[in-house]
Amino acid sequence: MNELIKITEKDGRQLVSARDLHKGLELTTRFSKWVDQNFSMFVEGIDFTSVTGVTVVNNGAKRELQDYALTVNMAKELSMMSQTPQGQIYRRYFITIEDKWNSPMEVVKRGYSFLMRENEQLKLENEQLQGPARLGQAVSGSDDSISVGNFAKVLRQRGIKTGQNRLFDWLRTHGYLIAMGKRYNSPTQRAMELGIMEVRETVITTNHGSKTSFTPLITGKGQQYFANKFLKSKSMVKEG
Repeated sequence: MNELIKITEKDGRQLVSARDLHKGLELTTRFSKWVDQNFSMFVEGIDFTSVTGVTVVNNGAKRELQDYALTVNMAKELSMMSQTPQGQIYRRYFITIEDKWNSPMEVVKRGYSFLMRENEQLKLENEQLQGPARLGQAVSGSDDSISVGNFAKVLRQRGIKTGQNRLFDWLRTHGYLIAMGKRYNSPTQRAMELGIMEVRETVITTNHGSKTSFTPLITGKGQQYFANKFLKSKSMVKEG
């Protein structure tokens, strides 16, 4: 069946544009007058809703137009009331559309689509709820210290969007890593006293002498500590 007028679906209802119907019925009455004469017999919010359309004027600019979204049933009645040759054509078209919409097969299809959307939404909500739990499970009972970079990978795998650089910045900003000086990025005294971070010192010997590098590590206790902190505050380390 060829489309006589554009029909959209919203919230389980089929709707048509009042302006499209007015044009299709080939009415000579001005649109606003036609609305005043006929819409009082219908209920706003049930049979029709006010919407804003857009038209392009001669200079190419867009101008807003008052329009209405009509139910197919209202559109069918307006077509019958128009008493024009096109009115009968549109009325029969809307009857056919209604019959198809209310056929058992179409009702089942809409019901199935609704259930699929509901299942997808429930699945998404369930994944969002399980994300924090999986993060807690991933780090609970961990005895081994890991690097900041590896801990960032654990966080990413568990739904917290961050990277090594962002996590380093967060740890410095919140006073867990030293922010300047020779021991830059080493754990602060506070972090070590809490037992959540430790430092691995490595002596590197070269032809020019030896130097010590400091690598910050997050302890098993620290992994649980930071995981809980992120989850409780609900402010994840954001990726830039």
